[in-house]
Amino acid sequence: MQLRDDVRAFLEEERFGVLGTVNADGSPQQTVMWYELRGDTIVMNTKRGRKKDKNLARDPRASLCIEDGFRYVTLDGTIETIEDQRTAQADIAALARRYHDAAKAEEMARDVFAPQERITLLLHVDRVDAHGFDGEE
Repeated sequence: MQLRDDVRAFLEEERFGVLGTVNADGSPQQTVMWYELRGDTIVMNTKRGRKKDKNLARDPRASLCIEDGFRYVTLDGTIETIEDQRTAQADIAALARRYHDAAKAEEMARDVFAPQERITLLLHVDRVDAHGFDGEE
């Protein structure tokens, strides 16, 4: 799905998202996430073995909400997982650079993320719900 220009601009600003996945019992599970917009896909990354990783292996449906006061965007779709470590490590390093200065990002990539098994999460958006843009309520 192609994102509107105003939604794209909002998503490209530095914010955190809340990722919702589905637990085995059908209840929701939410996690605050770093994200990056690449084209019309949202890129996230997680350490293997976390609840969201297990949930997405069973059910790839997900929702990501990004807010800024009264403006927010919710993106619904399916997650594609990338388990290749070269790709996953490069993606978490890129996310660290998005949220931190270059020195801190390099330190985190080397000392925190490199020893971990990481998984890239690609949210392929099927539905966008945007509020607070251009007079929307």
